[in-house]
Amino acid sequence: MGKVFYISKNVALGLLLTAVCALITIIALSIAYDKERAKNRADSSGDGQTDGTSAPTIPTTLSTPEHPWNSYRLPDSLFPLSYNLTLWPRLEPNSDGLYIFTGESYVVFKCVKQTNFVIIHSNKLNLTSPNGHLALLTAEYASAPDIMMTWLEPKTHYLVVLLSNPLTVGRTYVLHTKFQGELADDLEGFYRSEYTENGVKKIVATSQMQATYARKAFPCFDEPAMKAVFNVTIIHAHDTVALSNGRELGTMDTDSGRITTFEPTARMSTYLLAFIVCDFAYIQSTQKNVLIRIWARRKAIDDRQGEYALTVTGPILEFYERYYNVAYPLSKSDQIALPDFNAGAMENWGLVTYRETALLYDPIISSTGNKERIISVIAHELAHMWFGNLVTVRWWNDLWLNEGFASYVQYLGADYAEPTWNIKEHIILYDMHRVFGVDALASSHPLSRAEDEVSTPAQISQMFSAISYSKGAAVLRMLSEFLTEAVFAKGLSSYLNTFAFGNTVYKDLWDHLQQAVDNTPGLDIPHTVHDIMNRWTLQMGFPVVTIDTRTGSISQKHFLLDPESVVDRPSQFNYTWFVPIKWMKSGVDQQQFWLLHKTDMNSHMRVSGNNWVLANTNVSGYFRVNYDPENWDRLLSLLNSNHQALSVLNRAQIIDDAFNLARAKIVNTTLALKTTKYLSMETSYIPWESALRSLNYYILMFDRTEVYGSLKSYLKKQIQPLYEHFKVITENWTKVPAGHNDQYNQINAIGMGCKMGIEGCRELTKNWFRQWMENPAHNPIHPNLKGTVYCYAIAFGGHEEWDFAWRMFKNATLASEASRLRQAMACTKAPWLLNRYLEYTLDPSKIRKQDATATIQDIARNIVGMPLAWDFVRVQWQYIFEQYGRGSFSFAGLINGITKRFSTEFELKELKKFKADNQDIGFGSATLAMEQAIERTTANIKWVAENKAQVLQWFTDESA
Repeated sequence: MGKVFYISKNVALGLLLTAVCALITIIALSIAYDKERAKNRADSSGDGQTDGTSAPTIPTTLSTPEHPWNSYRLPDSLFPLSYNLTLWPRLEPNSDGLYIFTGESYVVFKCVKQTNFVIIHSNKLNLTSPNGHLALLTAEYASAPDIMMTWLEPKTHYLVVLLSNPLTVGRTYVLHTKFQGELADDLEGFYRSEYTENGVKKIVATSQMQATYARKAFPCFDEPAMKAVFNVTIIHAHDTVALSNGRELGTMDTDSGRITTFEPTARMSTYLLAFIVCDFAYIQSTQKNVLIRIWARRKAIDDRQGEYALTVTGPILEFYERYYNVAYPLSKSDQIALPDFNAGAMENWGLVTYRETALLYDPIISSTGNKERIISVIAHELAHMWFGNLVTVRWWNDLWLNEGFASYVQYLGADYAEPTWNIKEHIILYDMHRVFGVDALASSHPLSRAEDEVSTPAQISQMFSAISYSKGAAVLRMLSEFLTEAVFAKGLSSYLNTFAFGNTVYKDLWDHLQQAVDNTPGLDIPHTVHDIMNRWTLQMGFPVVTIDTRTGSISQKHFLLDPESVVDRPSQFNYTWFVPIKWMKSGVDQQQFWLLHKTDMNSHMRVSGNNWVLANTNVSGYFRVNYDPENWDRLLSLLNSNHQALSVLNRAQIIDDAFNLARAKIVNTTLALKTTKYLSMETSYIPWESALRSLNYYILMFDRTEVYGSLKSYLKKQIQPLYEHFKVITENWTKVPAGHNDQYNQINAIGMGCKMGIEGCRELTKNWFRQWMENPAHNPIHPNLKGTVYCYAIAFGGHEEWDFAWRMFKNATLASEASRLRQAMACTKAPWLLNRYLEYTLDPSKIRKQDATATIQDIARNIVGMPLAWDFVRVQWQYIFEQYGRGSFSFAGLINGITKRFSTEFELKELKKFKADNQDIGFGSATLAMEQAIERTTANIKWVAENKAQVLQWFTDESA
């Protein structure tokens, strides 16, 4: 069982008394700060002399490395042990109209290497101290060196304390700071979220520390390896509740506010710390002495929107305890839905924060998709309680180990809680196919990057990408497949128990998985786990495996969407992988084959006549597959004659592989298009979704050209049977299909049917929407279909439909309903409405900051909106960058979303000019996305030029 920290009632009372003292000092700090700020302003406008807050001239005689404060990585001379932290957020604006918080911190640290400096992170905090410096230093059971000077380094986010003498190695010291910060609405650090309930504006003080924002809340050693125990006290208004990672120990009311203290946390990283002040309500249950609570706005709780989350949390925790063979290490599990939150969710240990759309479910208003998102996100975040929180990566270059793992096992946790959904199959669509497109670019990068490539906050934010999440999930799933899940779980359990409350690098996981392999008789793998997996994690990309069934020859090659692109990143493995190939011959599973070289032979794969070979069964491996032309023909014939002879995953895989092999000029484009001919007989969701995603590339490339007419006619022909199928089984759209995936495919049938112009589809959506407009209190549209119906009704309507949707959006009490309407309003074909909508993204009172960049992307997906969004972003780049570009995980998506259609020389020229014109402003966490956009656009131009005539001819012939 993981260690849980408890303290006695007497100690709790002592903490409360300490907090009262802290309250008095913080009140004094608030007064002193105004004087200090005025003094600093006066000093900084003078003759350039130091005021204690900017970098002074440093004596050159110190026996320390030169300018350690210029490095983005902390020196290895100090290590934190614990923090005593008191915070007081104000939920009312001050006389300047600002929301602020004040605080006091005592960080206890040990000196492990001799140094004359204390260097600790602090960003956008105003520090004050009665001794004229920005901090006080004391030592336990000894005297501390005197402070010579203190200053802030804005570039590297440091508070630097210069000492008169070196610290003593092995001795423990305490750094005391008092500070004030702004409780801004920037969604970072300790920030402000706003909402309206019953006509009253409410304020929430909440936090988001990952990856480098804890330093905005209090001075700290803000790196994942700098784990410590946190003793948190929060001062807050009497009519609010305070939450943090630990369970509440007690409260004390004073004239100035209520003081809440919390049990000490487990030893953990700063990015997992959380604190919230709000007037939310909650529902609760207990799972093996662990208190489980779901928190949200009072109306949301009253409307029972938290009940589904509460229902599935207990079973998911129970599953992970068994899967990891490690007990849940804390005394409580709080989960809270926030009105403003930049990420989808955050795995703060014991206090997980979510967007409302990721936690709240209304059984009447919410859709099946909303329900699956909620269980998937909960399963992802709870997986982190062990993998990421209990055991944490040493540095952000190995982020994939945290996020890839959680992205994989979330499917296992969700499947346990909802076993009838077959949710584990969705990893192929939502992770593997998603990341293939990014990892096939020459500008991709390995899962594990060199530490010196990941230093600045922007570089760290760039690691929160599809590579870390989705490729990480795919390669770990592949590893689990060839080791077997039992061996994989055994190795994980050993790893977690060995490194509990500590930090690791990826090699540590390989060591423990290898131990599990060595202790499993009969398990045979061709190399060590290290040797196999290093090729998948230390070099970027993935292979295409080519099987020639005429000879039994098998080969591998680094797959690139643009084969003419230059890969600047060398690989120690020469872009060769150890590839586990599960395969079947004419419907019979065969013994797994390992491709260990560039080329090899397997005589069993040589077939003739009507026999066929299919490799990568159930898409267990992270690679693409190509065949000789004869085997491709046999597989295409099988699809058209008996498609159910192949699993839904392999039908989806054949389509996705063929389309991407065609883009890479490995097979002919017409071969890829032929994989869609059988779709008129297909009713399963996963193959259809795979096909529509592949065909969407053709739509994006050709919907502004003469090709689109024939393409549209062909797709109408293929989607018509699916549309009629669901019309029949739903009794003319009055019911919902029983199957989980069938409900998704019904959405595809209506959405694509309306897009391609199937008779009656547009009228169906318009009539449903019109009925709602006539009676806003009663929405006749089934929740599953709302997003599609709203979009097409607004696209085919005018300003009346748009304005109605806007009113419903502003009045929505369920976040997922508001999200559907927000996305649907981007579907209008009226340029003036789209331009107005773009302007709304600059106003947080209209579009919340958490949704601004996503809304611009939604508009860019619209063929009418794309050039408008592109112009808007170019004009507003400085504002957009300042608001979202310095560290937002979602910022890279803005560049990717707007440039998806770019396929002309003119657009490439504009893109390069945009990059050149904004070098001074920068691209922050979207820097890599900018390079990838240029690479993709270049590849699109080539592909369109080479394939346009052929594609037009094929669609013309097949739609006749």
